[in-house]
Amino acid sequence: MKTLMFIAFAIALPAFGQGKPVAAPEKPAATQETAKPKPVARKHGPKRGEDARHCLEKTSNTEVIKCAEEYL
Repeated sequence: MKTLMFIAFAIALPAFGQGKPVAAPEKPAATQETAKPKPVARKHGPKRGEDARHCLEKTSNTEVIKCAEEYL
């Protein structure tokens, strides 16, 4: 009987140790000077939807990216 009570107590003991979580200290509100600007939505290019595979024939990654940006 004692072992049964000991086991039940051992199982229930962790539940009693759980209290309210400690809140993290509040951070000061961001000012207008430190706030990051929201990204601006880009308009679609005039070539959107056209085939841009010819851009893959460029010699460097930078050239490929610049060529393909027209098709975004």
